[in-house]
Amino acid sequence: MPTSQIWIFITILAGAVSVGVAAWLYGWVHRQDAGSERAQEVASWIREGATAYLRRLYLALTLVAVGLGVIIAIVFSFDIEHLGTEAVNIDPLRGGTTALAFVAGAICSALAGYMGMSVAVAANVRSATAANESINQAFKVAFYAGSVMGLAMVGLAVIGMSTIYLITGDPEIVLGFSFGASTLALLAKAGGGIYTKTADIAADLVGKIEVGIPEDDPRNPAVVADNVGDNVGDVAGMGADIFDSYVASAVAVMLLGVSLFAGDSALQIKYVVFPLILCTLGIVASLIGIQLVRVGKDGKPGQALNRGTIFTCVIFGVLATAIVLLGNYNIGVLWATLAGLVTGVVIGLTSDYFTSSEHRPVLETARVSSSGSAINIITGFSYGLVSIVPSIIGIALATLISYHLAERFGISGIYGVGISAVGMLAVSGMIVSADAYGPIVDNARGIAEMAGMSQKVIDTADVLDAAGNTAKAITKGFAISAAALTVLALFAAYAEVVKTRGVELAISLRDPMVIVGVLLGAMTPPLFSALTMLSVTNNAFKMIEEIRRQFHERPGILAGTEKPDYATCVDLAAQGALMSLVIPAFLAVVFPILVGFILGPEALGGFLGGSIFTGVIFALLMSNAGGLWDNAKKFIESGEYGGPGSDAHRASIVGDTVGDPFKDTAGPSLNTLITVMSLVSSLFAPIIAAFHVF
Repeated sequence: MPTSQIWIFITILAGAVSVGVAAWLYGWVHRQDAGSERAQEVASWIREGATAYLRRLYLALTLVAVGLGVIIAIVFSFDIEHLGTEAVNIDPLRGGTTALAFVAGAICSALAGYMGMSVAVAANVRSATAANESINQAFKVAFYAGSVMGLAMVGLAVIGMSTIYLITGDPEIVLGFSFGASTLALLAKAGGGIYTKTADIAADLVGKIEVGIPEDDPRNPAVVADNVGDNVGDVAGMGADIFDSYVASAVAVMLLGVSLFAGDSALQIKYVVFPLILCTLGIVASLIGIQLVRVGKDGKPGQALNRGTIFTCVIFGVLATAIVLLGNYNIGVLWATLAGLVTGVVIGLTSDYFTSSEHRPVLETARVSSSGSAINIITGFSYGLVSIVPSIIGIALATLISYHLAERFGISGIYGVGISAVGMLAVSGMIVSADAYGPIVDNARGIAEMAGMSQKVIDTADVLDAAGNTAKAITKGFAISAAALTVLALFAAYAEVVKTRGVELAISLRDPMVIVGVLLGAMTPPLFSALTMLSVTNNAFKMIEEIRRQFHERPGILAGTEKPDYATCVDLAAQGALMSLVIPAFLAVVFPILVGFILGPEALGGFLGGSIFTGVIFALLMSNAGGLWDNAKKFIESGEYGGPGSDAHRASIVGDTVGDPFKDTAGPSLNTLITVMSLVSSLFAPIIAAFHVF
């Protein structure tokens, strides 16, 4: 049996082990103490709301997946490589296989998100209960629950990619799997982000600002919807999002391996399979790294999460070095892998600096909040802009280093860029575990407040929650940076696919069609951001009116003698989120195809370039600024600068409200947007090369 085929079986086995460990951790979390009857009742409201929303979302996405699957089955039944040049053969088997791969990608993405959400809604109450015992135990419950999604996600991804490649031997069909994962991820993340921030903003503005009740107070009619949103947006949505980036980075390199090593079949298979091998090593490193995450005697969960990430990256680097040297791979791919890995760590630490309450940006934003909300917003936004600089420099250095070192050692530079993205995301098992921990402890804090737990539990949950906000910012930094490198690789794959149709892409800024494409592409991420954030504000307005109505018509709610109507707010958030997805979906899937068919392949190449530039910058700005505002508010709530109820606190709430759709709706969706547009372009490139108006 060839070595490459053996590696594919090892990859499938590693994926199965990862899913198996996730299942064991799922059981371990469920065996922990679920707390008092009141705490369990509150948790059940959150669980039922989250499950109901995901059921409605996945039903809608099923219709989308089936529709796109039929289109893909028809289009790929034709021999599109020779479309327009000679007699075209019809191969329904290929079309059907590609469509099935697309559906499989959507299912695996949904399953990873659903598994993460299922354990999150069980772990929240258990983490809150464990906080009675110690911060260490509460942290362990939340982090192990987050690890369920992290390990399930990478396991399902490598099983899906490896199995499809093993059966078909064709990376272009694996591209269908990636497109399915990305399409579902974009809609799940955008929909979840709209849902969670609709409820969060409405609950904060009416509850904290207007009537002066604490966060997560059970008298607030939107409090359950707010906690539901943490699960459908930050767990299920983000899980699907990272799944998409993880798969897309590997598939981009597999496609490049086919085209760049076409002259040597042995080398071709070797380097097509290599990204799957890196994913396998990342699973092993994550499994080890997760066991090393411990909160020390200082009780600082943020440091524990950062140490776990660094340990995992070091282990992965050692394993990758060993495989490249022992497997007789070109040393250039090792340097590219390490460049991506180091860049990921640097960008993660940059996000930590700009969003952690232990560093100047958050502390300074909190300090100036006593001067009012305008100064809070200007300061936070300015630091968000500054945070772009080190990340962009890191992406630029990773691109240059991976490209030139790969070329220096005799391998394609663009293959090196793609491998650096895989290296950055190979440790996603650990990264997503830390990310999913965040909304779990956020929910734990909410349950502690709503169930009337002691102040000690609430204070402990606040410490855990602050670390969770930073962990989410770090994850978004990884995902956005890796998306930039992945899309560069997909761009090269697009050019190679078009080249097979006899069209050499000449993307020159002296070509007006290319300029038009660049401008249209640069316009799309800001427009997408505006549409999703406007959806949040429109839906939040309706929910604010509903909360005010309940307070006005039922005074017993604020007096604590009457239970609010939580279900109406949950339903408002769900309906608003689902109805807001139509135009963003059009922008991601249909708009690039229209640009290609009308303006031609060069213009579409410019379109992809423009979308990368503004997409990455906007995503970094919004994710980091939003996390900064949130933690500045939490720092003031810890008792600094007058504490809760002070002028500084009220100003910080306004800043946090502005940052909510930045960091949880628009920002993290943009990396998926540019990935989906690149995948669509690569998928339909042969048809666009054959048929275009200009």
